[in-house]
Amino acid sequence: MARHGGRGWYGRVVAAAVGVTAVAAATSVWTAQAGQTGGGSAAPGVSARPAAPKAAPVSETIAHSSDGGAHAVNITIDDGPDPAWTPQVLQVLRDNGVKATFCMVGTQAEAHPDLVKQVVAAGHRLCDHTVSHDTTMDKKSQAYQSQQIVDAERQITKASGGVRPMYYRAPGGAFTPYSRKLAASHGMRPLGWNVDSKDFERPGSEAIIATVKGELHNGPTILFHDAGGDRSQTVTALRTLLPWLKQQGYGFGFPVR
Repeated sequence: MARHGGRGWYGRVVAAAVGVTAVAAATSVWTAQAGQTGGGSAAPGVSARPAAPKAAPVSETIAHSSDGGAHAVNITIDDGPDPAWTPQVLQVLRDNGVKATFCMVGTQAEAHPDLVKQVVAAGHRLCDHTVSHDTTMDKKSQAYQSQQIVDAERQITKASGGVRPMYYRAPGGAFTPYSRKLAASHGMRPLGWNVDSKDFERPGSEAIIATVKGELHNGPTILFHDAGGDRSQTVTALRTLLPWLKQQGYGFGFPVR
């Protein structure tokens, strides 16, 4: 769901201390050392696995432009995946040869890992849209923001089979300086939008089309949704808008990183 305000809505990990037994702590240290050196035998019942590498940090400024150049647009799809609508959106994108960025809610990704894998297999990019899509999270504590962002990153990465989200989009644009910095430190570029299709309000496909055409001058990143209710109007609008954009000479890219 978009919270309106255009480009002016720019914008706050905390680790919980957990008590562990001395045996568990010793096993953890041994496992990490074994993973680093690649030598030694595993302790009984323990598999030595090196930790997954952390993504390189990216800019913490909110991205709006396209890596496709001055006459390219970025199609972004929020709030899914959804078993009814995500496959239909994927089909429209496939029919038009367009790649998009899917901003996924962590609980949705966790519930529908097959759809997350389909998105990745089709060449689209993933974006962290928090665990529960709380549009007031900019008013919450840093610990809460951290939980929402980092847990969703984990949920989406697991559901995808190991592909990390490349962006972070705050629900409703509820960014904070802290959330932007945290996301960037995890290799996720904060992602804004220039054109709000207002498809979430279900105003009719013709209204969605008219809104996008009328706001394209604002910039290249266009916001749509594939969950949160009946998205048939979005699917219909995309069937018209994607060919129209090509006819106008637009290319399609991804948000800058």
